[in-house]
Amino acid sequence: MTRIVIYDTTLRDGSQTEGISFSVNDKIKITEKLDDLGVHYIEGGWPGSNPKDREFFKVMKTKRLKNSVMAAFGSTRRANIKSGDDQNLKELISSETPTITIFGKSWDLHVTDVLKTTLDENLKMIFDSVNFLKKKKREVFYDAEHFFDAYKRNPQYALKTILAAEEAGADCVVLCDTNGGTLPNDVGTIVQAVRTKLKAEIGIHTHNDMGLAVANSLAAIEKGATQVQGTFNGLGERCGNADLSTIVAILYTKLKLKSIPDQKVKNLTETSYYLSEVSNYKLADNHAFTGHSAFAHKGGVHIDAVLKNPIAYEHVEPSVVGNHRRFLTSELAGKMPIILKAKEMNLDLDKKSPEAVALLKALQEKEHEGYQFEAADASFELFMKRHLKKYKPFFQLEGFKVTTEKRHDGKIFAEASVRLNINGKETYSASDGDGPVDALDRALRKILTHTYPNLSQMHLSDYKVRVLDSKSATAAKVRVLIESQDNTDSWTTVGVHENIIEASWEALIDSIEYKLLKDKRTNKN
Repeated sequence: MTRIVIYDTTLRDGSQTEGISFSVNDKIKITEKLDDLGVHYIEGGWPGSNPKDREFFKVMKTKRLKNSVMAAFGSTRRANIKSGDDQNLKELISSETPTITIFGKSWDLHVTDVLKTTLDENLKMIFDSVNFLKKKKREVFYDAEHFFDAYKRNPQYALKTILAAEEAGADCVVLCDTNGGTLPNDVGTIVQAVRTKLKAEIGIHTHNDMGLAVANSLAAIEKGATQVQGTFNGLGERCGNADLSTIVAILYTKLKLKSIPDQKVKNLTETSYYLSEVSNYKLADNHAFTGHSAFAHKGGVHIDAVLKNPIAYEHVEPSVVGNHRRFLTSELAGKMPIILKAKEMNLDLDKKSPEAVALLKALQEKEHEGYQFEAADASFELFMKRHLKKYKPFFQLEGFKVTTEKRHDGKIFAEASVRLNINGKETYSASDGDGPVDALDRALRKILTHTYPNLSQMHLSDYKVRVLDSKSATAAKVRVLIESQDNTDSWTTVGVHENIIEASWEALIDSIEYKLLKDKRTNKN
């Protein structure tokens, strides 16, 4: 069976995402996570481009990976100099990685208009650079930049560039859709044409500027590509790169092709959230396979059908990729989410039981007050446990105070003080913050992390406020939704009140209580 080689470039292409800046420590954490997942190659960065990447490769020389091969990235030599004199190539050698990936120009437009050199010199640059690295006993992957645009404009020259890389000894020639503007049918046709000319292994590297990076990668694999490059969660410059979490899931569940070890596929969701956490870049709820909403069902008809046969509304079993099925609570779903959530709590309720009737009534009353549990599954679970008296709080509020001050220099200063009772002992803490909710969060954590150190692993990833009745103006109720995240999961909580601080407090407390409840459940298992 053909094995598709997974080549991850999160640490380089992913780091070019707007708003992301990996520290050396971040890069090490991500490397270790990808290594544990069984990714075949991890591209660590461009050692010749910045001190941070140079430092990362220095550190990685002291570490041993279990499953992955570390690769360094760079370019072909500059025009009109010898490979041995090129500083970029010397930096690649000094990184001491067993694999080196270099890119070169395939598009004649880039050669003449960007590099400002001749087409023949460009061919020599490709051959000399690959040949130089092969003589240094390295595995060499050649990235043919802009290959699909190049082939459409001048197929004869585009082919000459990759044949030069193959002749020099490239172990794999990677065809790149650098601008992300190629359609899947064109990718398939061009890869098929190249396959008849090239003996070396073919790889594919696509960008997502039209939302087609995954589709284009699969089109190339269908026509013979055996290496696929991309980033986890689709990180990358502009619209991102091909999303490896999605590609690996499709290879395993749909195409029945080997990539990472079969037993590791169930770790895809955890890995997606972990990289989201380290990147401080929120994973979209509707992210394919691994998103929080990927297997969430809201409509009563859908829920009823999935209960009878999951494949009615699910294309794959969620647990295969480490995700789980969710039934959203709303006026559209009736008692069924209550029954299902009770089953998770090992409670046997049916639609006609007094408990189910009472819960539905209480739920309807909450929704009438403005609570919305379909987007706050964590608060819904806590609501049920509290109503059924199946929940013991981890702490009790004695009181809190929040002040906001605008100073003469225009700066806004928020401070919160909190008194809690934990296991019969009253404790106090105060903290400032960027705003009142941030100050409350900091004051809470200052107290609670002494007793519950795992709280240091979570953070608030989103905060939304909605006015429920604009006719009441400043006296209107507001609904606050807080999304929280840790290394493995995300959850949402809700609070409603005329006072925005109280609504925020409700959602904030639920987010912390749910984290503690989740960890307690995990430890029991």
